[in-house]
Amino acid sequence: MRIEHVAIWTKNLEKLKDFYIKFFHGTCGEKYVNSKKGFESYFIKFEDGTRIELMQMSSIPLNANDIEKQYMGIIHIAFSVGSKVKVEELTEKLRAEGYKIVSEPRTTGDGYYESCVLDLDGNRIEITI
Repeated sequence: MRIEHVAIWTKNLEKLKDFYIKFFHGTCGEKYVNSKKGFESYFIKFEDGTRIELMQMSSIPLNANDIEKQYMGIIHIAFSVGSKVKVEELTEKLRAEGYKIVSEPRTTGDGYYESCVLDLDGNRIEITI
């Protein structure tokens, strides 16, 4: 058994698609559009087969939570980049492009080496070995 995909609602479909392609080397399928429902989506596939579905529909309300705080539900997506150096390099690349770094590269109490950044919608993206 495996997770097939995780879905994310967004108001920035094209920009969020570009974020996951540029920084996490995803490949994008064709855009799906359901004009009747006002729904659009992309599937972004990663090297190991994992996918994220990015979805946009005007009737979905904005999240009222403070995006820098933890909350109940799915809290982050973790991407393994293979080494401490790559964690640090990607963190710096994201910082240079203006993305909010929530936690700097560090070794956590449970032994992970990771950093955490917010994507343009405020989703927490963990970058780890």
